[in-house]
Amino acid sequence: MNTTATATALADTTTWRLPIRGMTCASCALRVEKALRNVPGVTAVSVNGATDEATVQAPGDIGAGTLAAAVRGAGYEVATHDVALAIDGMTCASCVARVEKALCRVPGVTAATVNLATERADVTALATVTAAMLQATVRKAGYAAETVVAGRAATQPEAAHTWWPVAAGALLTLPLAAPMLLGLFGIAWALDPWLQLVLASLVQFGLGARFYRAGWAALRAGSGNMDLLVALGTSAAYGLSAYLLAAHAGHGMPHLYFEAAAVVITLVLLGRALEGRAKQATLAALAALAALRPTTARVRRDGRDAEVAIDDVVPGDIVLVRPGERIAVDGVVVEGTSHVDESLVTGESLPRARGAGARVTGGSINGEGALVVETRAVGADSTLARIIALVESAQAAKAPIQRLVDRVSAVFVPVVLGMALVTLIGWLVAGAGVERAIINAVSVLVIACPCSLGLATPTAILVGTGIAARRGILIKDAAVLERAHAVTAVLFDKTGTITQGQPTLLGLHAAPGVAEAEVLRLAAAVQHASSHPLAAAVAARAASAGLAVPTVAGARALPGRGIEGRVDGRRLLLGSTRLLEESGLAVDDAWTRVAERYEADGRTLAWLMAPDEPALLGLLAFGDAPKPTARAAVARLHAMGVATSLVTGDSAASAHAAAAACGIAHVEAAMLPADKADAVARHRAAGAVVAMVGDGINDAPALAAADVGIAMSTGTDVAMHTAGITLMHGDPLLVADAIDIARRTYSKIRQNLAWAFVYNLLGLPLAAFGLLDPMVAGAAMALSSVSVVANALLLRRWKPAAATALESPVPDAQARSTVPA
Repeated sequence: MNTTATATALADTTTWRLPIRGMTCASCALRVEKALRNVPGVTAVSVNGATDEATVQAPGDIGAGTLAAAVRGAGYEVATHDVALAIDGMTCASCVARVEKALCRVPGVTAATVNLATERADVTALATVTAAMLQATVRKAGYAAETVVAGRAATQPEAAHTWWPVAAGALLTLPLAAPMLLGLFGIAWALDPWLQLVLASLVQFGLGARFYRAGWAALRAGSGNMDLLVALGTSAAYGLSAYLLAAHAGHGMPHLYFEAAAVVITLVLLGRALEGRAKQATLAALAALAALRPTTARVRRDGRDAEVAIDDVVPGDIVLVRPGERIAVDGVVVEGTSHVDESLVTGESLPRARGAGARVTGGSINGEGALVVETRAVGADSTLARIIALVESAQAAKAPIQRLVDRVSAVFVPVVLGMALVTLIGWLVAGAGVERAIINAVSVLVIACPCSLGLATPTAILVGTGIAARRGILIKDAAVLERAHAVTAVLFDKTGTITQGQPTLLGLHAAPGVAEAEVLRLAAAVQHASSHPLAAAVAARAASAGLAVPTVAGARALPGRGIEGRVDGRRLLLGSTRLLEESGLAVDDAWTRVAERYEADGRTLAWLMAPDEPALLGLLAFGDAPKPTARAAVARLHAMGVATSLVTGDSAASAHAAAAACGIAHVEAAMLPADKADAVARHRAAGAVVAMVGDGINDAPALAAADVGIAMSTGTDVAMHTAGITLMHGDPLLVADAIDIARRTYSKIRQNLAWAFVYNLLGLPLAAFGLLDPMVAGAAMALSSVSVVANALLLRRWKPAAATALESPVPDAQARSTVPA
């Protein structure tokens, strides 16, 4: 099958050959052909079901993205691949827009997203589009580009701007600014004007050369950026000073503005250096995750232990982990016991006991014991690699609110240039003189700051998603984060979400004259060899009580009813009410009342009997116990103003019991997967922004239907792939934490955008009316970008809710659980 895509241009028509995925018959080919013919402008379509290829003729202005969207709309996919590029030289939102525009124009590119904060471009393109083609396109637009290996960019962040130009600029600029500074203290001192020219020239054309190069590249690409504004503004101040010096050289010292140009360039360089350092800090969380990747592993092959590179480890290899070492692979413990600290990978705060049969995660730290681990996943398939890839994807994506910024950025530089021209003409018409007019126009050019607009959203997303990942909350993309901040209702699945997901012995009633410990001891003995979940629950309770469990003889299963065996010479039965009825033992009213009470709470019953005596010894009640933090999680959601409901496929009795234990007032039970999705739809129709929390395959439709799907990583892969947020350990408190970090991140985005817009809306008029000196304008511009990044970094102080949150009653649970009929 042809797996490449080509585009041939003839005059104004382009012929596309697109590899289609998912076609299985002639009807599929017809459906794809019809979808492509419906694209306005397409002149001819032919779909070959044998080669799974579509040939399309369309005008040159119809790109691959439009055709791919049409194919997706028909239910199929165009084969594409993803390329990540590190972009060097971007300085503002206008640069981002230009790089995106250039990449999207490459034939075969279906989507391109550029992030100023990470200085990265993520491109989706047809198979014939290579990384080299994309790099050449970026270079033609005036920037440098290198291919990024997933996860590596964050491990070794490099400063975008070094500090030596700042230091050099400060040394050269200080003598120029000294007369003004000394004048504040009544000290009259002046630097020779020709020496001023030399110092200013070194700053203007040496340290400031980068602005000319970047500005010229922008002009050649038919657009503008902040570098162009700085270059024009400082050149005007420098040029005016040079003209005045030449014109008045023999007639005393004129008033020069060399210091204004030099100070502006130095301040911009300082702002860039601070901004670069702050942007590195925004990547700290991702860098910390990447640093967890071990480089080697101790592998046992053919009876010999050897240290090998992690890239040479394959699934099935036996890996040895010493006490205190970092576990190199995802796998299953085959020998040894220890405690494993997974906090940096999953956010789980306490080390977990791990023994034979337990799963361990690569990047975790082994505790006091040696472990032998069978490798299950390495490299890109490992949990840590998938976490890093997911976080990188979220940080590269744009939030919907960024679209407004993109529209503003597209016209920002031309508008500022127009304002500067109007300012110049206006002051000249007003009779202020050429010097005053030029200086005020320079102030307009210098104070404009598209940088702050470009950094406002991505820096907040970088920090928010990074710190969330460190705490065990993986946010799929920026759009999910934007929706999550507005959540007003959370629908919980029961089993495995707010409950443990496995049966626990919750009640035990002994016959008169029989000790409860004796009932537990005999029950544990009779089903000692059973693998049934209820048997495991009894064994766990007996072990925690420190009981010595006797051996059982002649144990045999009674299908659908229970188990039979001899313990201490007594024939015992342990099983359901049906088995009790078959035994012929009499049950009085007291036993009936106990059983009915347990059944009303949704418990599963098991009767312990000695039929030969005959005697009814005891009753055991099993249920799915709520997770320790479930009630605290619900209480915290209510305190945040978020309503809660329980939607489950379990019986009404068990559902209501679990809901009451957690403080949830509204319950919908005995629901099929489609019913859960309908419940989500009803909430949304009533005006709620809904988050669905689940962990199973049956939760996938509801997770997809919700505004925000939240999956427990302890559940199925289907649930995690459907959800927009994945919680790396099964603590329900993380649901509230996820909404909280989304709210805080979105708040930072709004604060940053408000600052960026207000700064420019106020600063530009002040400069135009001559109320701002160019040096003050330059300082303000540098401060604007740094303040936006610094504000986003405040998110690093966020802490998730403590696992020991108070589990107090929730008196307003009924009021908080408002559900449409």
